[in-house]
Amino acid sequence: MGTHTYELALTWTGNRGTGTSGYRDYDRAVLAASPPRPDLELSADKPFRGDPDRWNPELLLVAAVSECHLLSLLHIAVMHGVTIVAYSDEPIGTMEQEGIGGHFTRVLLRPRVTVTDPAHVELMPQLHQEASRACFIAASVNFPIDHEPITEVADAPQP
Repeated sequence: MGTHTYELALTWTGNRGTGTSGYRDYDRAVLAASPPRPDLELSADKPFRGDPDRWNPELLLVAAVSECHLLSLLHIAVMHGVTIVAYSDEPIGTMEQEGIGGHFTRVLLRPRVTVTDPAHVELMPQLHQEASRACFIAASVNFPIDHEPITEVADAPQP
């Protein structure tokens, strides 16, 4: 199976001319690049003097947890012969700030999954549990990842 590495270039672009001469004197703008992918314009979250129009580390962490679960679930579904035709999620991450630092206390995934076979609806909670155990990101964090999944059955095709 092996070791996998992930590389990118991260550049702070927020120097307004005086660097970090004061807390309000610099922008939190960051550019993440990992060609050939599109560059990501990042910042801090708004409460930390960041740009609310850019992705921040906290959102990226929640997105990574959510996408990892999605990709793991799709794989697990194939292994069980379950056909998924749609998947969406609206995850929520909770972080507690403690002074200058803080930590995530929970991520709640709320996947809405559409399957083709009504008989597979009852199997989906088990598949979500297996996907959670298979997710590399979930295995790497020290906070609970909870699930409130909804499973729907696709409409039968019209003749």
